[in-house]
Amino acid sequence: MKTNDNESAAPPSGAGIEWRRVGEIGYVTIANPGHHNALTIAMWQLLRNCFKEIAGSLGLRVVVISGAEGAFAAGADISEFKTARATRDQVRHFHEEIIAPALASIARCPIPVIAAIDGACVGGGLEIASVCDLRVASDRSRFGIPIERLGFPMAPAEAAGLLGLASKAVALELLLEGRILNAQEAYEKGLVTRVVPLACWDEEVRATTERVAQGAPHAARRNKWIIQTLSEGPKPEALSLLQREACWDFVETQDYQRGIDAFLKKTNPRFEDN
Repeated sequence: MKTNDNESAAPPSGAGIEWRRVGEIGYVTIANPGHHNALTIAMWQLLRNCFKEIAGSLGLRVVVISGAEGAFAAGADISEFKTARATRDQVRHFHEEIIAPALASIARCPIPVIAAIDGACVGGGLEIASVCDLRVASDRSRFGIPIERLGFPMAPAEAAGLLGLASKAVALELLLEGRILNAQEAYEKGLVTRVVPLACWDEEVRATTERVAQGAPHAARRNKWIIQTLSEGPKPEALSLLQREACWDFVETQDYQRGIDAFLKKTNPRFEDN
């Protein structure tokens, strides 16, 4: 959903993605009230469509993406796992046809994108932030990808986004330990551009946005393209068919079922080697 106005608009009342335009600046809001903006499949699809529309909008100089109600985004909506991520075909479709295109739509958007992060930036939220160009975080923000407790690994396209931002060591720390980093730790490990006190966060987001918007728009777009082109490593598509198929083996393990069941029941999973 899009609104076009010159005043601050309220975040969506229900789960969804909204973008609005204020002059030369676009504002994208992630919202899932009561769930720390956990991302549903429909929300991932809306995010992709949103950035496709933004990419074709004339006159935009910068886009700011943020979450509603004191969180950026707290990963996936686990309630969908049993019905939409239960088989190999389903998880392949989810990661390759839902998440990967949504992240690509942000990464490949020709307009500079700023992630304004406050609160939880976890799982899919961190994946979204990773493909933005700048990340301005409040000092109460938290970062992590604790999917090891759910019994599944990170998908190739999502891991590529993380590695475009973090070192191999940091990526493995997040994925193997499942730690949730505070804002200062995230800054020291290169996950965010800057961290400011919550009281100053809105002003810093505004100032960062204005600095980008005041630059030459063609130069900004070309700089983004040049840096992306020069920094791109092997792409997920470079994996062989056999390698890509191996990424979805987790769905056939008992640990995947144990992890999801434990999360839904709010208990600790007991994993086994299987």
